[in-house]
Amino acid sequence: MINRKRQGTQLKFKTMLYCVLLILVSSCKDRSTAHTAFYFWKTVFQLKPGEKELLRSAANNRLYLRFFDIVWNKQELQALPNGVIAFKESVSALSITPVIYITNQSLQQTAPSGIDSLAFKANRLLVRLAAENGIVYKDIQIDCDWSVSTKTRYFAFLRAFKRYNRKKLEATIRLHQVKYPERTGVPPVDKGLLMFYNMGKISAALNVRNSIYNPEDAAAYIAALPHYHLPLDVALPAFSWAIQIRADKVVQSYAKISLAELSNPQNFEQISSGSLSVPAFTALKSFYLKGVYVKTGDVFKFEGTDHEILAAAAKQVSAYLAPLNNRTVIYYEISSVNLLPLYAKDIKEISAHF
Repeated sequence: MINRKRQGTQLKFKTMLYCVLLILVSSCKDRSTAHTAFYFWKTVFQLKPGEKELLRSAANNRLYLRFFDIVWNKQELQALPNGVIAFKESVSALSITPVIYITNQSLQQTAPSGIDSLAFKANRLLVRLAAENGIVYKDIQIDCDWSVSTKTRYFAFLRAFKRYNRKKLEATIRLHQVKYPERTGVPPVDKGLLMFYNMGKISAALNVRNSIYNPEDAAAYIAALPHYHLPLDVALPAFSWAIQIRADKVVQSYAKISLAELSNPQNFEQISSGSLSVPAFTALKSFYLKGVYVKTGDVFKFEGTDHEILAAAAKQVSAYLAPLNNRTVIYYEISSVNLLPLYAKDIKEISAHF
């Protein structure tokens, strides 16, 4: 009888302990105030059904939409818009933040006296595109990998753009710009967007770390994050690429080629080596793969992310970020997710780290 009472007491205690643990885990997740969003980076806006569902269920229809690039036109000898987005469907159900990408070359080639005019024209085009497509927005993001030599012009561009548009302005921040702010400067914007990917150079070597994300390269930069003088949203890499190598030289990288296609034993043989940090494959014959000419003996490295890798990246960077309510976690980019694949539950679990 005593043993039964003791067993019953132990069972009740274990049940209570289990419930307490569940409450603690749930409350930890509930404390996350981060919002989830996706990038869309194509020139024609048209979402596939699966992309629409993922955007709705994982991100509450929040989308960072690239409107156009600003590039240096060698014929016109001026910075001009390029790749202006064309809308093939309505965006009325979406919460959109317009994005403008400006190349470093366009800043290098534009005279300081022309920066204000460039900002005025960029804002005019953005306002027109938004009005024509019924897009109401609160924030704008400017994407530029500026350099020490262009920071003065870029920051002048941002100030002028803000003066013309008067919306909240966000600028993308690369890891090297976080680590060396005294050299690269801190852009005059309301918020930064930390691009937590593209951490190494694309290489023909097979034994190098994943250039999209790896914790070793990231560790060299993130210690500076708590001291950065801007509140930071975060962009994580929900994409992959296959790097084509011929005669020990990189030919090109292709986001459209998936790991499943490289794993086809009729076309490729996987290279088995304990020194490889990413999967690599040798072409068994010459053929075309999604419009890409593959020659016998070509090597393809596959670099990408998955749920486990993204969770590790989120955990690593979130530990160093200064606290911020309502941080946005943006995944680049929605049309690439189906190649990984990632699902709404994966995205929600990863964003809960912030």
